Amino acid sequence: MSLIRLTIDRISYSQNTNGAYALLLNEKGGERKLPIVIGGFEAQSIAVALEKEIKPPRPLTHDLFKNFSDCFEINLKQVIIHKIVDGVFFSSLICVRDKIEEIIDSRTSDAIALAIRFNSPIFTYESVLETAGIVLKSNTKKSFIKSSKSENFEFNKMSKNQIKKAIEIAVKNEDYELAAKLRDEINKKNE
Repeated sequence: MSLIRLTIDRISYSQNTNGAYALLLNEKGGERKLPIVIGGFEAQSIAVALEKEIKPPRPLTHDLFKNFSDCFEINLKQVIIHKIVDGVFFSSLICVRDKIEEIIDSRTSDAIALAIRFNSPIFTYESVLETAGIVLKSNTKKSFIKSSKSENFEFNKMSKNQIKKAIEIAVKNEDYELAAKLRDEINKKNE
């Protein structure tokens, strides 16, 4: 299977889940986006790494890992988001030392925080993008979807096409957590 390169688009705060953030990754050279819900600590660590001018007074956990790796000449060659199960992404760190490659299991948010620090590429497989990727179309209408903050909003009563349109609208409105929930709902319907 060939790898598809991803780039980091942005991180946004979740208005639906307290303390959660949505990390949006772009398919390089393509239209698909991969929304991943992450915790507050991981969002902070990724944001700090993206902002090169911000230097915390003491190393964050991911900075410590980078410093440790540098001391022992371990390089992070790449990160691969290799599967999604029940809305949870699984990733691997491909590390190299003395020309010996090791694969280490990692949470996706941690893998991305490290990839930024090592200046390493992030990849995924077509199967992951097919399952969890979304495409934003510019001609969506906001009126299609009820407020995503409504407690009575029932995704399971929507058709697949309605869910696809709702995903487009959620992404356009930068509500990536809602887009991820809708994506998971459409995956349930495909089972």
